[in-house]
Amino acid sequence: MANQVEPNLIKPLFDELQKERFVTFATIDHETGGPNVNAISWVFAKDESTIYVAVDNRSRIVHNIKNKSDVVITVIANETTYSITGNADVKQERLEGVPLKLALVEVKIKEVRDVMFYGSKIIQEPEYDKTYDKDAATRLDNQVMDAFRKA
Repeated sequence: MANQVEPNLIKPLFDELQKERFVTFATIDHETGGPNVNAISWVFAKDESTIYVAVDNRSRIVHNIKNKSDVVITVIANETTYSITGNADVKQERLEGVPLKLALVEVKIKEVRDVMFYGSKIIQEPEYDKTYDKDAATRLDNQVMDAFRKA
């Protein structure tokens, strides 16, 4: 169903954003004014109109958001691709309960658009593997997701 537009997350997409997953996060670069796209995995739908993202609090993403709040999150899920447009704000400079210096970014959703091209569907979602210590990665991922739920 290409070209569906919603003001908030639909239930199946909300459900997919209850766990860590691969997404792209686009901001407007504070120096060039052009697009800046990053791949991230710490993302969580707080409710149907709010998404939390955790990023290093020294990252270009944080600088970009402080300069211009417009963002786009791209999610591949439910056999399609979604473009989630919103306004971002650094809700916490340091995410509580997490040992890394991560900022909590809150995205207030303006629009959710199914952007999959006509007559097609995704047959395999992106997968990734953490290449550092698996136990440490799992522990950190759990800490971030717990912090999201408490925020």
